[in-house]
Amino acid sequence: MSRDPQVDLILSHFTPRYIGTGVDPNDLIRLAATIDDWADWCRIWSEEAGRHEKLAAEAAEKSRRATAAEGFLRAAIYYHYGKHLFAGLPEEYRRAHESMLRCYAAAAADTDPPMQRVEFPFEGARMVGWLRRPRAAGRAPVAIILPGLDACKEELHAWSNAFIKRGLATLTLDGPGQGETAFQLPVRPDWDRVIGAVIDVLERRADIDGQTVGVVGQSLGALYAPLAAAGEPRIKACIANCGPFDWAATLPKLPKVSQQVFRVWSRATTQAQVEELAAQLTLEGKAERIRCPLLVVFGGGDRLIPPSEGERLARAASGPTAFVLFEEGNHVCFNISYRFRPLTADWMAEALAGRK
Repeated sequence: MSRDPQVDLILSHFTPRYIGTGVDPNDLIRLAATIDDWADWCRIWSEEAGRHEKLAAEAAEKSRRATAAEGFLRAAIYYHYGKHLFAGLPEEYRRAHESMLRCYAAAAADTDPPMQRVEFPFEGARMVGWLRRPRAAGRAPVAIILPGLDACKEELHAWSNAFIKRGLATLTLDGPGQGETAFQLPVRPDWDRVIGAVIDVLERRADIDGQTVGVVGQSLGALYAPLAAAGEPRIKACIANCGPFDWAATLPKLPKVSQQVFRVWSRATTQAQVEELAAQLTLEGKAERIRCPLLVVFGGGDRLIPPSEGERLARAASGPTAFVLFEEGNHVCFNISYRFRPLTADWMAEALAGRK
């Protein structure tokens, strides 16, 4: 029997992403050889995640805390990719999602540095993030890191590490339509208000410098980040990694399963509602209001969002702006994580220190 082309399509787009965010390449080879039908995707990934969760639990029983934390983090990312692009099957999605949260939380205390779950009130609901602080940095500035359409805050762990090593605290955030916050708040365009509500909470904390905050986004999060920077003056610096300038123009060109994810988390019931919301997700007429330092990163080989979208943002912004194109990079440049992660973390550390 030939393999479902949907499986091949997803693997062709996202294999570098899976490896770059914590999936063991050997496990991925075995999984890819096993999944013939898209309907089996979540189940098979979740079974593999369960194997790693069991190994982590065994290590925890023996008080091998570092080993346990590593295992729980690996299990969490496997559960996450089980639900990746699986929003059309909500029961399976929710089971994998809850398992991911369970494993990531199990790793929180023994990860270096530890992770603290933080909630942010917003319009009668609560957004959720994970805050990490460098151990020896005092009241460190904060990089708020945003996932994309089909990602979540737990997927951003490896990227978070790069900022922490450079003396920044990180807040990986599920905003409206993202991760666990998506169950409370749908996709929305007013990210200046979203990040403003987050900064309100960060400013009241004594253990970080909540008045020196930058925002970082990948993929659709790289539209949300500059949208926030355009309207929230407390943002001191912004990074957009492979994001669209105009979501309405980008969405119809994405794989159908990605379009379905947007429909689900926007709570749209008709195609007209999808198109109406997508049309609001644009930097047209807004990018000019970005006056803080801005770094735009793109991969020349991005098959999901063309680099011309980043060039458009870089031309429109009013503040100090840098556009970096890695010719060999794919979407989010996951195939060259060793290039985009140091670049973005170094740049943000320098920008928040006033050196941009």
